[in-house]
Amino acid sequence: MDDRPRYMISVAADLVGMHPQTLRIYESKGLIRPRRTAGNTRLYSETDIERLRLIQQLTNDLGLNLAGVEQVLQLQDEVQRMRRTLDRMEREMREAVNKVHRQYRRDLVPWTPPRDLIPTRR
Repeated sequence: MDDRPRYMISVAADLVGMHPQTLRIYESKGLIRPRRTAGNTRLYSETDIERLRLIQQLTNDLGLNLAGVEQVLQLQDEVQRMRRTLDRMEREMREAVNKVHRQYRRDLVPWTPPRDLIPTRR
């Protein structure tokens, strides 16, 4: 998802079919955090647009109020953080396992047991 800010509030509102005031309300409630220019103009990214669409789906299709939407978004954000942490830990574990494998593979020496030690059937 593209996180570069590029849409002014009027364009973002048109893209998601909302009134610009609705976007301002969502920002004041902390549901969305558009970036700001030096002149304090709100700029929305593709990630922000997708989040606005999710908010719209949660309120219109599922009937959640903004408090419910806030909880869902917080849980979703936490799941994403946990997923990133888990991915990082898996990468680190794979690297550690590969390092161990490389270490003991160098130390392995082929061994053939002497023939006289192998029991034979009589």
